[in-house]
Amino acid sequence: MKILFIQTGGSIDKNYPLGEDNHGYSFKIGAPAFDSILERVNPGFEFETKTVLQKDSLDITDEDRQLIFDACQNADTDRIVITHGTDTMIQTAELLSRISDKTIVLTGAFQPELFKSSDADFNLGMAVGGAGILGPGVYIAMSGRVFEWDKAVTDPETGQFKEK
Repeated sequence: MKILFIQTGGSIDKNYPLGEDNHGYSFKIGAPAFDSILERVNPGFEFETKTVLQKDSLDITDEDRQLIFDACQNADTDRIVITHGTDTMIQTAELLSRISDKTIVLTGAFQPELFKSSDADFNLGMAVGGAGILGPGVYIAMSGRVFEWDKAVTDPETGQFKEK
């Protein structure tokens, strides 16, 4: 099994650098969280990584979504995990649902991977598991569950993903 990991940004990849210009209050999208996670766990499958975007998901445009779509469509593997911000993950999944011959799992985190309390490792593991066993389609792996993209919503009270 070979999985392509695609970085698009979001909280999972956020870093809060200190500096004279921000005093630690602003963030930047840093290196892909999956790089450090995969290095720690030394997975037993083949993979490659690609950065398509490094944006907060609220800043992702339709043109950006097309770049993500093109990267998935043109990938030489049929198993793809995308790290993405949670705010617009479902919108990106909707566009990707036009790809019918690949298993695509979007995931992210509510806290940056660099934070001790982050859900990044858990969510990425769920996404890898889903990419390995699910059939073609687009899925979201968040909050300890894997959803078909069009059956997932964010609970406004908890912030967690849940089934519609």
